[in-house]
Amino acid sequence: MNDANTLTRLNEILQKGTNGAIILPANPSADAIAAGTALYLSLHKMGKSVNLACSSKVNFNLTASDKIQPQLVTSGDNLVVSFPYSDGAIDKVDYNIQGSNFNLIITPRQGFPKLDPKQVKFGYTGGNFDFVIVIDAPTLNSLGTLYSENEKQFQGKDIVNIDRHLTNGFYGTVNYVNKTSSSISEMILKLLQNVGVEMDRDIATNLYAGIATATNNFTSYSVTADTFESVAALIRMGAIKKTLTKPAQTRTFQPPQQLPTPFSYQPPTNPSFGGRTNEQPDMMTPIEDVEKEPKGAVTSTPQDWLKPKIFRGGGGLV
Repeated sequence: MNDANTLTRLNEILQKGTNGAIILPANPSADAIAAGTALYLSLHKMGKSVNLACSSKVNFNLTASDKIQPQLVTSGDNLVVSFPYSDGAIDKVDYNIQGSNFNLIITPRQGFPKLDPKQVKFGYTGGNFDFVIVIDAPTLNSLGTLYSENEKQFQGKDIVNIDRHLTNGFYGTVNYVNKTSSSISEMILKLLQNVGVEMDRDIATNLYAGIATATNNFTSYSVTADTFESVAALIRMGAIKKTLTKPAQTRTFQPPQQLPTPFSYQPPTNPSFGGRTNEQPDMMTPIEDVEKEPKGAVTSTPQDWLKPKIFRGGGGLV
């Protein structure tokens, strides 16, 4: 891959386009989220209208992570008014014109609360993307429902494929793929430096966090001298040094369960013992002496018992 030519082509797409989308894969890594949010902030500084989307719920402490949406939203000419709604809450929607003002009238059904103006949101739809930037996805199918349900949105568009997976399919109009890079965030930094975006502290902090997390605090084998130079540049921009971890999930309280009743042992009934249970075992009868002297017997000692025994040559004792 020729980085210089790729980055030049990518710069042309970003400068020419007005509306774009940055799409993260399903279940994105912290590095991908950091890179995506940093790119989102940078394109907004360039005056671009950009939608940042991911099909999975994302919860990281990063600037602009709250801008990640679960669907593709295109800017266009159609004004959309949205607010919280429950089934049957609206009786009718009408409008009237008073002088130079167009009034949209929303009437709640009887028994339902009236609409809270603080909860009303406005947006535009009906437009098209000029470019789509896909981050950290080896294939378009890695985007989940954002691709499977919006395939037509990708047709005829400039697709920028930014990835470092060994299995990347090079599916983009421009493929900014570096399989030996330490992180996606390091690649995004090089892209932004090439485009000439003035990066602020928030952008620098997000990219620093992405690199630090992807490299396990710069201990990964993929870390190079270029990585440390990138980190040094981010710190000079004011990056706050931190790594990212997913927030701990809140555990719901489970009331203690009643302990089972202790098992009480009941000795089994054995038919061979006549059905007797819980009885003391029979005392064993002492074994009678095998040999026992009769009562009143007198034991006599031979007279020559203490006399030394002498063997004679012919045999026998003297």
